[in-house]
Amino acid sequence: MFSESNWSRKSIGDVDVVYHDGLYHLFHLVLPTHDFIAHAVSDDGVNWRRVDNAIFIGDPGSWDDLMLWTMHVTPDPHQPGRWRMFYTGLSRCDQGNMQRLGLAVSDDLYRWTKVPVNWQDRRGKSDPPVIQQAVADLVPQECTRIKATRDPASGYPLAPDPKHYEASYDDDRNWISFRDPFYYRENGEGWLLMAARTNYGPLVRRGCIGAMKEVAPDKFEAHEPLYAPMHYDDIEVPNLLKVEGEYYLIGSIREDAKIRYWHTHRIGEPWRNYSDNVLLPTGNYAGRICYDDQGVLLWCFYTANLHDRTMGNLMPLPKRLVRTELGQLKARSYEGLDKHLLGRIDTSAIKTLKETSSEDYCQISSDDLHLSSDAGFQAYVFREPASCFRMTARLSMIGAGKCGLLYRVNRETHDGYYLSLDLRKGIAQLRAWGTGPNRSGEHMMQFAALQTGNYYADDRHNVTIGLNVFGSYHELSINDNVVLSLADHRYDEGAFGFYVETADLHIHDLEVHHLRSPTQSDEHLARG
Repeated sequence: MFSESNWSRKSIGDVDVVYHDGLYHLFHLVLPTHDFIAHAVSDDGVNWRRVDNAIFIGDPGSWDDLMLWTMHVTPDPHQPGRWRMFYTGLSRCDQGNMQRLGLAVSDDLYRWTKVPVNWQDRRGKSDPPVIQQAVADLVPQECTRIKATRDPASGYPLAPDPKHYEASYDDDRNWISFRDPFYYRENGEGWLLMAARTNYGPLVRRGCIGAMKEVAPDKFEAHEPLYAPMHYDDIEVPNLLKVEGEYYLIGSIREDAKIRYWHTHRIGEPWRNYSDNVLLPTGNYAGRICYDDQGVLLWCFYTANLHDRTMGNLMPLPKRLVRTELGQLKARSYEGLDKHLLGRIDTSAIKTLKETSSEDYCQISSDDLHLSSDAGFQAYVFREPASCFRMTARLSMIGAGKCGLLYRVNRETHDGYYLSLDLRKGIAQLRAWGTGPNRSGEHMMQFAALQTGNYYADDRHNVTIGLNVFGSYHELSINDNVVLSLADHRYDEGAFGFYVETADLHIHDLEVHHLRSPTQSDEHLARG
């Protein structure tokens, strides 16, 4: 997990991760300023160490002197051992209304240099000669991670071709989408994908995944969109991958802050949907894939505030992408967390959270529990408290009532997290339920629905669950598929267990283990 320190007033934005020589390299935006692309490394994908920043916005007059947006780091197919970082840049002269794509290169993933660009400083035509001369004297003579020299033969920065895409911010939208590059290579051909917009159709339905073909090293030619559904305003942070002969296109949708995917047998044929093409629930955004020695990982950042995604973000644990027998993509819990497992928690002793009644029933047999309550809500919590833990179990329910989990719950106030499981409808929802300050009237009751996820199970009354609670990160899997993935830090320790409401709940093969707390937070970012 990875985040900025709260006191820094900065937050992590879009991410890109590369696995190389046993290390995960994280490159990410820094919000809200967007003035550099940060770099961190990890040997396990869980705890991270910040290293030198990769690149910075250009000096005034550069094509990227206002902001840096999403990037993609990939091996250079034309120069073995070299890396290319395609990135999005905005210029002050366009007032940020035009997005272009640039390139930086590195031989070791740590030291980056921007490539020469075909760009002319358009400022100061009416400046006094002495000012114009001062600016001319500052024209860069070598490329650095800040500066790029000028070369009329350079193809960078890349801009949208008006033949296929919106290309002028003088139109009705006044904002040109051409960002979030993703380089894909297959059969000796290289393609650069990006979030773009067609030049036709309803104004807020033109979002597409644009495409440029690499016709020579670092020379790209515009092509028609790879995918233009005429349904979304933008399809952000595209990814393309091929799994077992099927192509999958992953993108993030601004309207509801979800990561979706589409698939096809062959490029050029229509992209198709499954009934559930959402990979992760609301709040998980800007997904990026990465290949490591175990397969494909999906990374993203999580935001709790959908109206302002520039503060308080966190990069949660990655998800392992797998293809099912039916061809669907599913997100699975990251196996790298296994290294943080500690001792098993004793679940042989349990008691009711509130006063018991004659309608409550509890039976424990080895790793199986039978809980019942015919008179409304009752929670059963284990004797040993927990902060960071992993719980796995198989649940079966009899009756038309409700069931769920609760954890980090205060035994006196009952404040904590309540995880509702609607086994009939296939809905899971995590809620924070607490007590406000004394004498605060109607505001004393503090309640927040943190995240809702849907799932499908062939046998809805018999499901396998996995719950990872790791620092501020909460993750629920149903039948091995991630349903909830979010961050919240209201409660950090307390009782945990299950609740039932007018139902019989059978819990089989229950295992609960402590998890070693994450070390990445202010320790890494504030102290370096």
